Amino acid sequence: MIDNKLAIKILGILNSGGASFSEIYIQKRISNSIRLEDGKIENSNSGFDFGCGLRVWKGESTFYGYVDSIEKDRLIEAAKVLSAAGKSSGTGRILDPGSGLRPARSSYNISISKHPDKMAADSRKDILLNTNRICREYNSKIIQVTAAISDLEEEIYTANSYGNQSSQKVVKVFLSVNAVAGKGREIRTGYKSLARTAGYEVLNGGAVEYAAGEASRIAITMLDAVDAPTGALPVVIGPAFGGVIFHEACGHGLEADAVLKDATVFKDMTGKKIASDIVTAIDDSTLPYHWGSYKFDGEGIPSKKTTLIKDGILVNFIHDLRSSKKLNEEPTGNGRRQSYRHVPIPRMSNTYIAAGSSKKEDLIASVKKGIYAKEFAGGQVDPATGDFVFGISEGYLIENGKVGAPIKGATLIGNGPDILKKIEAVADDIDFAPGFCGKQGQSMANEVGQPTIKISGITVGGTGS
Repeated sequence: MIDNKLAIKILGILNSGGASFSEIYIQKRISNSIRLEDGKIENSNSGFDFGCGLRVWKGESTFYGYVDSIEKDRLIEAAKVLSAAGKSSGTGRILDPGSGLRPARSSYNISISKHPDKMAADSRKDILLNTNRICREYNSKIIQVTAAISDLEEEIYTANSYGNQSSQKVVKVFLSVNAVAGKGREIRTGYKSLARTAGYEVLNGGAVEYAAGEASRIAITMLDAVDAPTGALPVVIGPAFGGVIFHEACGHGLEADAVLKDATVFKDMTGKKIASDIVTAIDDSTLPYHWGSYKFDGEGIPSKKTTLIKDGILVNFIHDLRSSKKLNEEPTGNGRRQSYRHVPIPRMSNTYIAAGSSKKEDLIASVKKGIYAKEFAGGQVDPATGDFVFGISEGYLIENGKVGAPIKGATLIGNGPDILKKIEAVADDIDFAPGFCGKQGQSMANEVGQPTIKISGITVGGTGS
């Protein structure tokens, strides 16, 4: 995107004001989105973004600026302004132009066969119209369908005063389907999404039919839901999106900036038992094609598989470059940012509870009276404590070891760190679900995952008894 000579010059200007570290981040992004509602295309948008973020560290302070351009003179002027920010005591490390920048290496490598920019003009619209048709043909009680597709193609370049340089191309595609079913006065919804770090080939092979069918199935099934019970009950949590509880109620507390802010119950717990012996939790941005995967993070650090909890013991936190320096740890490749306008911060990628050896059927069979929570809707979480309330969008009674009637109005109320210790069984059916996670004003693509797990007891809020 820019040549090494210019990059070294800009880094030198940034460091000339006494910075201990300086960085260049360039991003070019092309995005498309289209939305269908009530059988009609309601919105269709395309976007183009191109710019550069500049960052310096001076003592404990970070200074950041960005330019909506990569024109040489504008970058140099921005670097001069940023180099003068804050107080300093001397001159920072200046790169030797003769030594150049070292390209970073990553083992992450995927191929794309259907790039968004090669898609026919009406292809996205046709996918959504087909989605609408599948939902409505599923059952006559489907009364409304909303579906959306978004895609992006990015080119990203980083260089820093440590002499490291990286470049990558990113392609992502996201499909979401929301079906509404009605019967008498009952109205229920079903939601399903598919998303990959890949091209439109991800929607081949029945993928659209699956997403539309699942959204419709959930909506129709929940029309016959009975009132949810209340009280402390054993709960079996389903695979894939069930992992959102770990992500929200525990994962954010394992992001190292929370440690630096003294805002996590996991501070000073490294090497200590924080979960059941059968719990191993991982953050892995190297999983091919997964929604939260990448070649390099937003600081040019190669993607990595990081074990966070091993057999119930806390072994690692999730780091960006800044937190790893302050805590004297290795960076984990989790310094992520929404765009060149944002400072990188520690963020999860694909975060999941690893598969166990039990069978889902055995977990359910072991419950005399409880809840099977298969899918979740909105919720509230206090990241500092892990206290949470999550709504169950698809759930069922478990009676005498068998899945029974669907339930409505159910919520799970608990504490993430406490729940980790109450996991009694972990099945072998691991699966993943995509989503977006917001933190400090930045939205990032994340994936959650887990196999079916059994919790000995969670407070269930509901409408029954």
